[in-house]
Parts: sequence; structure tokens; C-alpha cells
Amino acid sequence: METVDVVISGGGVAGLTAAAAFASSGFSVTCVDPTPPVTDERSEGADMRSTAFLQPSRDVLERAGLWPRLVPHAAPLNIMRIVDAGGAEPTPRLTRDFVAAELSDQPFGWNFPNWLLRREMVARLAELGNVDFRPGVATTGLATRASGAEVTLSDGSRIAARLVIGADGRDSFIREASGIRAKTTHYGQKALAFAVTHPIPHQNVSTEIHRSGGPFTFVPLPDRDGKPSSAIVWMERGPEAERLAALPKDEFEAEATRRSGGIFGPLTLETRRAVWPMITRLAERFTAERTALIAEAAHVIPPIGAQGLNMSLADLTCLLALCEKDPAHIGERAMLDAYGRRRWPEVKAREIGIDLLNRASMMAPRPLRDLRAGLLGALYSLPPVRRTLMRAGLGVR
Repeated sequence: METVDVVISGGGVAGLTAAAAFASSGFSVTCVDPTPPVTDERSEGADMRSTAFLQPSRDVLERAGLWPRLVPHAAPLNIMRIVDAGGAEPTPRLTRDFVAAELSDQPFGWNFPNWLLRREMVARLAELGNVDFRPGVATTGLATRASGAEVTLSDGSRIAARLVIGADGRDSFIREASGIRAKTTHYGQKALAFAVTHPIPHQNVSTEIHRSGGPFTFVPLPDRDGKPSSAIVWMERGPEAERLAALPKDEFEAEATRRSGGIFGPLTLETRRAVWPMITRLAERFTAERTALIAEAAHVIPPIGAQGLNMSLADLTCLLALCEKDPAHIGERAMLDAYGRRRWPEVKAREIGIDLLNRASMMAPRPLRDLRAGLLGALYSLPPVRRTLMRAGLGVR
């Protein structure tokens, strides 16, 4: 039986980052995922979503050796723009800009396509001699005791580890095998994710347009064939999202342009459309014997305010710091208890905030949309409140 310090179940963006971070800190790591990562935008199964890494996430990416690989592909996010289009027609009636320069000389964050993140992260793992990445291999068994854990894999191998990290998504096998329950909230929404080009430059502004059904969000991407490009997440009621996803390309482009208020001109669809359901899910606890949950194995929230993966990297940062502080005792109860105490309350607070924002963005009656716009204007007009909201969004004090 093989023996390593850490087994990571899950090879998505969070799992690959965790593998690179723990290996770069000197721990021996095995990372497995049943689905080989798709690292080309044009390939079937490519993840069409994008991820905005906020300022606090950059440190763990640098320490993992990932930032030098990623930065050439980064689209900086200098302004977070909130647009209310809740009037009789879907045109902007209230716009408020949250400007990174009010807080520091750094952007709020940097945006990347998810398929590209996987490509660069897999390449980084190949450089590290103490990480074994096994795509196409699933975790099929987990047995733990006070002295360590034993993981069984779909290729028939078994691995002994001091710590098992569940980074295996919203339907986590590790969470289930550990007997950890999770509470799920369904919104009746689905999100469409795709990339577009448009004639008006985005100027590194991330724009979230609110009307009803959910936000329509532009997140800057690097230019595509010399044209300004953005990743879009379009949240709608489930049946409407499915209808939109099935439209012919020209009809879909017209609908998307209308919903965007035309702020960047006519939108041209450049990628396929992906659809996934919106839920909130929170594990009742983030740890079990010799086991820690991170990312969507621990918490799932709607994609509002770039919180999802940045909460995941905050999980990773906390867990890695505890392991580095006392490497002789990683995976032991005291360390895992400390991780749970630090992360669960923080995640719960953010879950409540995002839930409220999402429900506000779904408001359909006109008077409620007017109330939403008025509240946004009032909060923005107070500079101390505005800066507090920006720091809260970044996850810094």
C-alpha cells in the first residue's frame, strides 16, 4: 500500500490548486478525479464558466507556483459595476461603480476561463516531484481511524494518508462517506455560462445587471481575435434558462443583447452554452476523523460577487496554514477542530449574505425592484459603507 501525507479527492480548480499548494509546501500528495480535465475550450465537456480570483487568493496561487503561469492570461477587474435595469424595459436606470482604487493600487481581482485554469494547473503539477495526479480515477472507499486514513481507488489501488481532503464537488463522495450531512436550498434557477465578443470595450469592468430572475453578469476576458470579450453568467428561472439555451444562435444573441441593456453593443456568441442549476448547500460540519472538506464539497452558493471559488481558496489557505504550523500532526483531531472553528462560521455568514442578494436579484414585481434600486443607491452614497462593502466582498477587514 502506498503512503502519502495528503490524498485530495477531486481534480477541479479547487482540488488542483490544493494539490499544487500542498506539494509546493513539501507534503507528498496524491490527487484523483474520475473525469480527466478538459483543457481546450473547443473540446466537448470544457467548463465554460470563468473564475475571478480576488486579491486575497493571489497569495496562495503564488505560493503554489501557479501565479506566474496564470498572470499572462489574466483580465484585471478594476471596477465592479452594479446596474439596476428593473424598470418597464430592460435598460439601465441606476448604475453604481465600486472602484478598486478606493482600497488599494491593486485590482479587485483577475478573471480566467475555467478550462484555461485546468490547463495551467495540470502543467504545474507535472513540474512537482511530490504530487501524483491521477485523472480518470475515482475515490471508491474511505476508512479512517485516529492514526490515519485509507483510501480505496477505482483502479484497485489503496493509499494510506494522514489527511484526506474532500474537494470532490457538490455531490461529494468524501462528505457522504464521512457521514456529514448537508442542507440544500433550491431556488428554481439555472445559470447559463458562455463567452461573447462585443464592439464596446469592457475596460476591465465587471458588470452585474439586475432585473428579475437573477443577475446577468459580464466578467472581462482578454480580447478574442482583436475583439473585446467577456464571460457571461446569466441566471434565470429554470424553464426560461432551458428555453434560452435551446434557441438558435442568432435568436439567443438577440435575447442576450436585450437582457444586457445593450451596454456593450450587440453580443456575438463565441462558445457553446453551459447550463447548471442554482442551489445553496452547506455541510453541517467541515471535518470528520482524518478528513477535511473544502470548496463545493463543503459549501455551494450562487455565482454572485465572485465569492464561490474565493471562499474555497480561503478554506485551502486556512487548512494549509494549520498543516504548515505543525506538520508532524497534520490530520489529527486538534488541527481539524481548529479548521472547522475558523471556517464554518465565516462560510455560514457569507452563505446568508449571498442568499439574500440572490433573492433580491430575483424580484419580479415592479415595486420590489424599485425598492432594490433605492437600497443600492442609498448604500452606495455613504463612502464608509461603500468601502466596508468592498472590503467584505474581498474577504478582508
